[in-house]
Formats: sequence, structure tokens, C-alpha cells
Amino acid sequence: MSQQQFINNLLNRNRQAVAGFDSKLLTTEFAEKVFRFLFGTSKRIRTATEVENEYRLLKSHLQSLLHDIIHNVKLVEETTAAFFEALPAIYDTLLEDAEATVAFDPAAESVEEVIIAYPGFYATVIYRIAHQLLQLKVPVVPRLLTEHAHGQTGIDIHPAARIAKAFAIDHGTGIVIGETTVIGNNVKLYQGVTLGALHSGSDDGTGKRHPSIEDNVIIYPGATILGGNTVVGRDSIVGGNAFLVYSVPPSSVVFHRSEVSVKEKEYFPEYLQPSQKIAIAV
Repeated sequence: MSQQQFINNLLNRNRQAVAGFDSKLLTTEFAEKVFRFLFGTSKRIRTATEVENEYRLLKSHLQSLLHDIIHNVKLVEETTAAFFEALPAIYDTLLEDAEATVAFDPAAESVEEVIIAYPGFYATVIYRIAHQLLQLKVPVVPRLLTEHAHGQTGIDIHPAARIAKAFAIDHGTGIVIGETTVIGNNVKLYQGVTLGALHSGSDDGTGKRHPSIEDNVIIYPGATILGGNTVVGRDSIVGGNAFLVYSVPPSSVVFHRSEVSVKEKEYFPEYLQPSQKIAIAV
């Protein structure tokens, strides 16, 4: 490759990168604006006219974002209209998520506290917005949205995951929910839970790589559940640090059995020179 070809390649690549970076910035701004629109701004009291103006501005922002990605005026208008038609139902579902968190977490004093202060709720809001855009076949933007939430909260939810109503996340840091995960109603997750893929070297042809969690399941911190054929039956509890790669029936309790060994006073010759040996109690 000549020096001139190398420079031309860099120029073309940089042009694409700038366009992508602009879309990322618009997506981040959209995430923050849609959250504030749904759940309040810095103003304590808003008039109906102010809300309507914000609504129009939000639609305009989404249209600008989609124009950069889709480049088809008619499709952008249709997609924007479809998204805002779905927004009231998304809002109702999110309120159920917030109420479920209050009911589940004794530390939560109100729905307002959950909305303002809980990173799990924020990640859920952005996921539900991203999922709707993915359903409308919008490229790139859904993933940018959930990656923005990931950066803000440490919670990584793929926009293609299917999560039903009354979903609650407590603490949340380190949660990973993979692309083909299916989660039922009234499911609660604690921090560090992974709902991931199990790479066994074979493909059953369904494309389902991540587990299914049925209704009314609680999954405690650090649990790992893997595989597209893995189903956690309804009303089950998965304990902390459990590692699950097979299905369990409804009303199961899955737990990790840890063992505690108490050592007598002894030396650790592998760490100490003969002249340094001391008695250590553990």
C-alpha cells in the first residue's frame, strides 16, 4: 500500500467515525431527554403547554437522530410516529417496574425515590426505550442507548432481550442480560447476576443462546445462569454465587454450597524461608 493510499484510507475511515460519533452523541442526549420527559425535569411544576412543547422537541430530536442512521425521510417519519404511539404503554410498564422495586426493596421509601436514585430503574428505562426502537428495526441506536446506560450504571442489558412487567433490579452493578434472554413477570435481580450464553460448540438452530426466567423468580447476587435451553421455573429462588447450566422446575431453590475449613496453627513453608517461619492461626 502506497503512502497516498494509506492517507486516503484513513480519511475515509475518519469520515465514517465522525458520523458515528455524532450519532452516539445524539443518542446519549436522546436517552437523557426521554428520561427527563417521562419522569420530570428540573422544574417543579409544568403546564400542559410546556409538556406538549417538550414532546414536540423530543420527536424532533429522534427524527434528527434517525436521519443520520436511516437516510430515508419517509421511513424516519413512520418510525418516529410508531415509537411515540408506543410510548404511553412503555411509560405504564415503567411505572409498574418502579412500583415492583418499592414493593421488593424495604430500603425504597417511594416510587419517586426509585425513579430519581435507583440505577437499576434508569437502566430499565433505557432498555425499554431501546427495545421498542429495535422492534421498529432501527439499526445501531438501540445498542448505543443500552451501552450508554451500561456506562452510567454498570448494568448491561442487550436491547433484544425480552423482559416482561414488574421487573426490579436491586443495586445492579455488574448485571449482564444477554441478547436472547427471556424474563417473565415480577422477576427480581441483585447485583452481579449474569444471564449469559453457553458456548458448547453446537447450535440447535433456534438462535436461542441465553436462558429463560419464568414469572416470580428471585436471583441473588453473583448467580450465573447460562444457555439457551436453560429455563428457571416460575416461583423459584436462585441463591448467591450459584452456577446453573440446566433447567430447574417451578418452585425450586438453587444454591451454592460453600464449605468453611478451620486450620490449626501450622507453618506455611511454601511462603517462608526456614529462618522466617512463624505460627499462623486462620
